[in-house]
Amino acid sequence: MLWLLWPGLALLSASVAQEKPPTPAGPSRFLCTAFPWDPSSKDCPLPPAAVVPGPPEEQLQATLLQLRETLLQQKETIGQQRQAIRELTAKLGGCEGKPWRKAKDGEDAAMGDLPRDPAKVLDQLSRTMQGLKDRMESLEHQLRANVSLAALPSDLREMLQRRLGDLERQLLSKVAELESEKTQLHNETSAHWQKTEAALNALLERVAELERGSSAFKAPDAFKVSLPLRTNYLYGKVKKTLPELYALTVCLWLKSGASPGIGTPFSYAVPGQANEVVLIEWGNNPIELLINDKVVQLPLFISDGKWHHICVTWTTRDGMWEAFQDGEKLGTGDNLAPWHPIKPGGVLILGQEQDTVGGRFDATQAFVGEMSQFNIWDRVLKPEDIMNIANCSANMPGNIIPWVDNNVDVFGGATKWPSETCEERLLDL
Repeated sequence: MLWLLWPGLALLSASVAQEKPPTPAGPSRFLCTAFPWDPSSKDCPLPPAAVVPGPPEEQLQATLLQLRETLLQQKETIGQQRQAIRELTAKLGGCEGKPWRKAKDGEDAAMGDLPRDPAKVLDQLSRTMQGLKDRMESLEHQLRANVSLAALPSDLREMLQRRLGDLERQLLSKVAELESEKTQLHNETSAHWQKTEAALNALLERVAELERGSSAFKAPDAFKVSLPLRTNYLYGKVKKTLPELYALTVCLWLKSGASPGIGTPFSYAVPGQANEVVLIEWGNNPIELLINDKVVQLPLFISDGKWHHICVTWTTRDGMWEAFQDGEKLGTGDNLAPWHPIKPGGVLILGQEQDTVGGRFDATQAFVGEMSQFNIWDRVLKPEDIMNIANCSANMPGNIIPWVDNNVDVFGGATKWPSETCEERLLDL
């Protein structure tokens, strides 16, 4: 555009130099205002590069954004300069053949203000056009520089894309990890809540069972018989009877602090023999085991108000017997009703000593306290089996008389309560 405009301006300058200024004629006048321009000025400088703190990737990204903005500004400036050149060309064309005059006071400088000397006019126009040319070349140079800076090398672009991809993958991995932790936390919270809710429901059921008293229990052996008073009418009765036995083991849990003596934990009477099998602590006497009315004293001590596990074994051969307390053998002997088999068909009573089969109880011989896990076997248990039962590491119900709820009835105010004897024993320690 500048090179096309330059010949026209040269011809116009030559024409002005050869003509004499005409005298004003006609009513219409076209004034062209000349704007002096300083070639040394820079109207469109590049903005200083902003220093962006941070990693090289962020600095490069900021530089790209700044170059893009500068490029748009330079394009807009070039468009404005081209428009100014077109307007100037139109004004110069309109000024051809117009009279030169001197501006009045208060008016802007017009073409008529140019010096009358054609050489000076030509020199001023030449300097103006040269300034416009320099400005155009400067803008083109800046534009080429900006474009060259914007076009980054391919390896740099690949590096940036690779780093951005790595950052994106790290972000997605972190999001996935957080989602996994959230799900795991939710599952753990739900499991903990379910466990807590199950424990609360179990406690509520236990309270309901306690309120109902002698209702049925969940576990057939998780109950105890309570005999709180020394009377002749509180007792429990085992529905099942004994067969003929040539050996036996009787084990039970006892808790009593009564004195003098705990009374009679159990008694088995048959027609013709009220003391077929009896365990009793009466008055200030030690605990005694009676078989067929024959007596042996046992080295057991259980009247301390705590739970104790008691086992006695007997065999008709030589009348051998053993006594265990809390899994430990404390006594043994023989000649206890030797060669006498236990008779069948009798009555088994808990908490009272029988003077006749199933009756004539004596209040002074009544058991006071609690009992549980009353079991009878038709053999002599091994010491290790008795130890495992006593320390609650094994559950061995009796094969002749097992401790089950529907096999025990209570009378006279005796009660049955849900109970985990091993747990209660731990509370006593």
